[in-house]
Amino acid sequence: MLVIKRKTNESILIGDNIEVIISEISGDKVKIAINAPNDVKIIRKELKETLEFNKNAVTNINKDKMNELKASFKKIEK
Repeated sequence: MLVIKRKTNESILIGDNIEVIISEISGDKVKIAINAPNDVKIIRKELKETLEFNKNAVTNINKDKMNELKASFKKIEK
């Protein structure tokens, strides 16, 4: 892992075509701007973790619980 210090309006380059610019520093928050090609996917880490958590929750549904739920719906339909 590379750790470097940057001031407002300074930047770093990742490869030849991605630039990360420090656009504002206020207290404990840092606002960054990212210049990258359109085909480079940029997403906040916490959003990706939430998506992965939700995907795992859906794929790990307990089959017994699903069968109980189906039975409950069938009773309601009658």
